Amino acid sequence: MAIYIDDVSRTFGEYLFIPGLTTKHCTPAGVSLKTPLVKYKAADNEASALELNIPFVSAIMQSVSGPELAIELARNGGLSFVFASQSIDTQAEMVRKVKKFKAGFVVSDSNLKPDNTLNDVIDLVNKTGHSTIGITHDGSPNGKLLGLITSRDYRPEKDDPNTKVEEFMTPFKTLITGELGITLTDANQIIWDNKLNTLPIIDANNNLAYFVFRKDYDNHRENPNELSGKDKTLLVGAGINTRDYKERVPALVEAGADVLCIDSSDGYSEWQKETLLWVKKNYADIPTGAGNVVDKEGFDFLANAGADFVKVGIGGGSICITREQKGIGRGQATSLIDVAKARDEYLKTTGYYIPVCSDGGLVHDYHMVLALAMGADFLMMGRYFARFDESPTKKLRIGNNYVKEYWGEGSNRAQNWQRYDTGGAESLKFEEGVDSYVPYAGKLKDNLDITLSKIKATMCSCGAVTIDELQRKAKITLVSSTSIVEGGAHDVILKDQG
Repeated sequence: MAIYIDDVSRTFGEYLFIPGLTTKHCTPAGVSLKTPLVKYKAADNEASALELNIPFVSAIMQSVSGPELAIELARNGGLSFVFASQSIDTQAEMVRKVKKFKAGFVVSDSNLKPDNTLNDVIDLVNKTGHSTIGITHDGSPNGKLLGLITSRDYRPEKDDPNTKVEEFMTPFKTLITGELGITLTDANQIIWDNKLNTLPIIDANNNLAYFVFRKDYDNHRENPNELSGKDKTLLVGAGINTRDYKERVPALVEAGADVLCIDSSDGYSEWQKETLLWVKKNYADIPTGAGNVVDKEGFDFLANAGADFVKVGIGGGSICITREQKGIGRGQATSLIDVAKARDEYLKTTGYYIPVCSDGGLVHDYHMVLALAMGADFLMMGRYFARFDESPTKKLRIGNNYVKEYWGEGSNRAQNWQRYDTGGAESLKFEEGVDSYVPYAGKLKDNLDITLSKIKATMCSCGAVTIDELQRKAKITLVSSTSIVEGGAHDVILKDQG
C-alpha cells in the first residue's frame, strides 16, 4: 500500500501576512536583503563564502540565463546560472563573457595591428560590440601598445574602408596611460582628472596589460549592490547535468564560474549524489547546489551527499507540466515549509547551514516575501526574468502587445533530455515543459527596483528589516477562496485603463 501524506499540498496564493509591529527603524531604506548562497558552519559563527546582495537568482534556462542577463543581474546584486543545455564550449564562453565584463582592470579582447584596415575595425566592432580597440604590434591583448581606436576616430559612412589603422588611430605618444600596479582608485582619479573614457594600463616595456573604463566606475556608482568578488569581477553561476559533468565542470571552472548547480527536474536520485561526490572530490573549492526536491527526505539525501545549497520545487513553474504528465510534484508553499524545517534540523544536528532556494510557483511579488518568510534563503525565477530586454529571446509583437518567447527546459525546443535522470541513454519521449510567450516588460533594472521596493515595504509591515528577522517574526495565515476575491478590486466599475 502506498504511503499517504495527510498535509494538503498548498501554494503561495493560499496565504497572506498578518501585520506585525512596524517600529521606527522599520523603513525600506533600512532593509537589508543580503542572504547566504552556499553552505557554511553557522555553529562556529562563520559566514557564507558567497552571499547575494538581493535574494534572486535566474533559472537555468535557455530562454532566461544568457550572458547579458547574467551581467545585468549581477550588477544589481543577484546571480545567474548560465544554462547547461548547450555545448560545453559555448556555455564556458558565456561564463567567460560575464567574467570579462567588469573587472576594474579589463583585459582587452578587441585588438588589431597598425596595418589592419578600417574594414577590419568595423568587422571587429560588429563581432564584439566593443567600440574601444587596442592597437598593438602583434594584435594581441598584451602586445606593445602603439595606439587606440574609439568610435570618435573614424566615420564608417565617409572614410575609405581600406584606410590603414595607423593613419587614423590615436597614437601612443598622445595617450595618457597608467603604469601596471596602479590601484583602481588612482586609475579612476586619472580618468576623472583628464576627462577620459578609457585609460590603458601598460607595463615597463609599454606592453598593454589592461583597460580601465569610465563607464565601469559610473556603473558601480549606479549599482551599489553589485555582486562581485575580490578580483572585482562579477559573480556568475553555471548549470551542469548528471551526464557529461566530468567534461563540463573542468571547462566551467577554467572559464571562471563561481558556483555550480545541478539542473534536474528530480534531485532525489543517485545520479545527483554521484555528480556531487565527483565534484567535491575533484573541485572541492567550487560550491555546487543540487535539486529539485520537495520534502525532508530529498533534502537530507542531497545534504548528506555534499550539496552546498538545495533547490525546492517540482511542477510549480509557469511553463512546467511535470505534474500533468507524470503526476509528480507538490504545492510549492508546502514543499518549502517542509524542506526549511529539515534544513533547520540539519543545522541543529551538524552545525552546518545549507541555504534553501525556492524554485517556481511565484505569481505575484508578495509571493516572493512569503517564500522568504517560509524559509527560503533565495529565489530562483524564470518567467520573471524572461520578460526583460536582457533575456536571450526575441521580442515579438502579437496583436497590440509586445511579448518575449519563453520555453521550458523540459520542452522539445530545449532538447535537454539530460535533465531527466531516468538512467540509460534514451532520449526524451515526452515533454515536461511548454513553449510560450510572456508579456514584454522592458529593462531588468527598472522592474527589479519596483519589485525590491514592494518586498522591502512588505517586510516593514511585518516588522522585519532582514530576511532572518522576517523568518522569525512573520505571521502567516491561510485564506479562503472568498477571501482571495475580497483581496482584489471588487464591487466597483473600473475605469477603462486602455
